[in-house]
Amino acid sequence: MAEDYTDDGTLEDVIDPTLKEASSVKAQNAVDHETLKYHLLGPSLTKAGQDAVDQRKVSEVIYNASKGSKFFNNEENKDKNLTEKINRILSRRRQLEKLDLSSDIRRADEYINELELSRDLSQYIVHCDADAFYAAVEELDRPELKEVPMAVGVGVLTTCNYHARKFGCRSGMAGFVARKLCPQLVCLPLNFDKYTRIAQIVRSVFAEYDPRFQSASLDEAYLNITEYCNEHERDPVEVVEQMRAEVFQKSGITVSAGIAANSKLAKISSNKNKPNGQFHLPNDRIAIMTFMRDMPTRKVNGIGRVFERELDAIGVKTCGDIYAHRGFLPRLFGEKAFQFLMTCYLGIGRTDIRPAEESERKSVGTESTFRDISGPDLRTKLRHIAEELEKDLKRTQFKGRTLVLKIKLHSYEVYTRQTIPPTAVHKADDLYKYSIPMLVKLEKENPGLTLRLMGLRCTNLVSMKKDGIDFFGMAKSNKPASGDSTPRPASRDDEQWEVWPETEFEDAARQELQDEMNEIEMLSQEAEGRSNVGVGTERHAHGKAILPNPVNSSADKPRVEEEQLWSCPICSRPQTADDKAFNEHIDLCLSRQTIEEVVKATSTDETIPEMKRNNSVPEKSSSKKRGRSMKEIETDRAQKKLFFS
Repeated sequence: MAEDYTDDGTLEDVIDPTLKEASSVKAQNAVDHETLKYHLLGPSLTKAGQDAVDQRKVSEVIYNASKGSKFFNNEENKDKNLTEKINRILSRRRQLEKLDLSSDIRRADEYINELELSRDLSQYIVHCDADAFYAAVEELDRPELKEVPMAVGVGVLTTCNYHARKFGCRSGMAGFVARKLCPQLVCLPLNFDKYTRIAQIVRSVFAEYDPRFQSASLDEAYLNITEYCNEHERDPVEVVEQMRAEVFQKSGITVSAGIAANSKLAKISSNKNKPNGQFHLPNDRIAIMTFMRDMPTRKVNGIGRVFERELDAIGVKTCGDIYAHRGFLPRLFGEKAFQFLMTCYLGIGRTDIRPAEESERKSVGTESTFRDISGPDLRTKLRHIAEELEKDLKRTQFKGRTLVLKIKLHSYEVYTRQTIPPTAVHKADDLYKYSIPMLVKLEKENPGLTLRLMGLRCTNLVSMKKDGIDFFGMAKSNKPASGDSTPRPASRDDEQWEVWPETEFEDAARQELQDEMNEIEMLSQEAEGRSNVGVGTERHAHGKAILPNPVNSSADKPRVEEEQLWSCPICSRPQTADDKAFNEHIDLCLSRQTIEEVVKATSTDETIPEMKRNNSVPEKSSSKKRGRSMKEIETDRAQKKLFFS
């Protein structure tokens, strides 16, 4: 350093440019590592019971414990990539600020008006979330654990009791890191049979209040109690208090609940008074807008750590901040993200709650983390995963037209390859047969291929269920007409699912969480030298498995008979639920002789039985006879090949 005089005669220090540059780099590294430390806090930062925890201290412990590991290096690279992406977003934002965005703002306001018209304040939606579920179940068998810090999971914690959370321990944290925060932490292995048994007891209580409740995972569910409240002329707050009391009486565990006008608000509300509490957000627009105004974006289901940082960079920290940036959002993040964020700002969400098994499933897959393996062990592992996928496909009753192989290298690089088998597959032999060529190709592309994760997934699914088949052998489309992007609330009797932009973001957030759990599992293996992952982790994806709803004892019984009969799409007469017999019957209906008989029959006073709702031929008028023109019949004959191919 040297001294010099400025033009006005004052003395100033002359700093070596090299030192100045080094200082700047050091300052930037400090900033980068601050974002990395926040990233390392994990996906469960918003879990209840951590309000008084010094998160900076926790992040320092995680940072120092994982530094130098492959996991740390991978997280560091991801953080740098995200920082670069955010810099591009900010650069784009500066360019947009120079433009006239009045038309963008006008379109945004029009969309907000459309959403306001769709706001439904007539429903009572409840989100129930069991309190520290796995830990609570373990405490039933060992009550002494209620008074000490305890967690479930060894390599990765799947849950912690509230004593452990006071130390900063949380789900999704590596076990060895948690023990640095809380040396006296008691860790128990997973026991999914036990958790499933208790979950079924809880779910049987839910079914009494809404037989069509929707499971979000083993320990949480959405219910629509509107019908129950109306039938019993009771306030929703009283109903939920009663339901929670019944859950505790029958299962011994507590659940917290949120009551609101839609699922998005109910999910946020259920976290307000945990543990063993409930929160009611009134079905009032002003109350909802006030509630969302100061709500941190991270509290909204569907906004993970990555999206939170991107929004924070442009000045969106709370849902109330979204409105001021509405003109920029479509150009910075895309149309779907814009639509999703507008629903967050307004506090609008879906109200149509249905069993998870009724939703249109897009894929079925399984994946496994393990110690680094290569060579022949890769084929052994692939065979095992194919067998596991066959079990999942059998359970969900699907086959896949497309087969996807996913691998993660020991260096954390991820590759996916896909193939289209000649026919839809679901057997382990076929899954293995068609996935082997993809693995061989990856081995050629990456000599000495060493993996720490492998997965198989079937997409473009074909249902193996026999009920509900339409003329083309496909399930009814639940998608709205093309070009209609505005979500519309639907009644519980509506044939259409509500379509909300939040669905994709919630799915992405769940996938982000699962990927994080897999990577933390690898960190734990690397730190503790364990050789493999337990079966529970591999099969149950850390407890996010969804079970079919319990059968309500008061449900109508004729439904069983209906499922045993298939309606012919030509003559509408019920047929025995047998593939061969059903195909032969339709062949007969499509023959020229049968067509003539049907046409002749419709000219008399005899009426063909009424078609079921899921047939492809619509009923034109209840007052007219059910005859079909030759043009319609010839069209159906042209589709015969499609149905039976």
